[in-house]
Amino acid sequence: MIRAAIVGATGYTGAELVRLLTRHREVELVGLTSRQYADQPYTTVYPHLSGQVDLNCQTQDIDAVTDAADVLFLALPHGLSVPWVAACVGKGKKVVDLGADFRLRRAAVYEQWYRVTHEAPELLAEAVYGLPELKRERIRTARIVANPGCYPTASLLSVAPLCGQGIVREDRLIIDAKSGASGAGRNANVGNLYGEVNENVKAYNVAKHRHNPEIEQEVAERAGLDPDAMAITFTPHLMPMTRGILATVYADLKEGLRPSAEEVRDLYRQFYANEPFIHVMDEGVWPQTKWSYGSNHAFIGLTVEGRTGRIIITTAIDNLVKGASGQAIQNMNLLFGLPETTGLEAAGIYP
Repeated sequence: MIRAAIVGATGYTGAELVRLLTRHREVELVGLTSRQYADQPYTTVYPHLSGQVDLNCQTQDIDAVTDAADVLFLALPHGLSVPWVAACVGKGKKVVDLGADFRLRRAAVYEQWYRVTHEAPELLAEAVYGLPELKRERIRTARIVANPGCYPTASLLSVAPLCGQGIVREDRLIIDAKSGASGAGRNANVGNLYGEVNENVKAYNVAKHRHNPEIEQEVAERAGLDPDAMAITFTPHLMPMTRGILATVYADLKEGLRPSAEEVRDLYRQFYANEPFIHVMDEGVWPQTKWSYGSNHAFIGLTVEGRTGRIIITTAIDNLVKGASGQAIQNMNLLFGLPETTGLEAAGIYP
């Protein structure tokens, strides 16, 4: 059995990790940390898991937690993961960081966007960006996996098959993305109150969202471009729903190219042919967030708009599963040589 601990277990992504890992036949949960709920039964915080987990929340004692586990999942705000990652590396443990501290490979870029000093820049080069569909073989041998953000997951799955193919302008993508309120976490915030979110749609962090450089970094790598020359426009929106992300990407075709929608769809189907969680839709079928609710599955629809010379791609995922905790478990499965789908086989909940 793989002994797993979750640091920051009482946030939404932590709770989703617990829910999914209690159904994982190869995992034993040995630690759930929480600053706010230390020493309280975990099911006091999340009664829906009664009968599934019998652990108490524990304090964030780095040595005690890392000694007990084979793998740590870090569900922490940015700026807090470095001591845990350093401890795991020093003790030969695997770590999957669901936060932002190891996603960006250049410390200066991280510090520019997150406004904190990175305390272990020497570890950034070792961390592997944990999008399995793109980095599978590197993840298998990694010590540090940087779990992607939810918006970048949907955005990168949308464009990965096009990158480096000489078909579109990868450096000028436009991404319009929408998320449920759970993406903002469990902390009290006026902007996330029911009365603020219900019957309302709003853009936020326009032209300054911290997932922008993450998307640009990974697109540039796949396309063989200079990350500093990227000019991807990414605009997130908050929707009056609990879960889900719908990302719509607009990619300009290169001069003189006019592939048919079916030609582009064939490219996507070949690229994702052996991916158990990725589903490319037929022409005219557009993904909905409800399809992925509670699952690790992603649904991709696309077409070519001949009039404007653009490819339009829409991808739906559950922001807490494929966008966070499910993907983290997918990465853990790779780290320990398990079938990638282990513990993640379930379809979404509908309606």
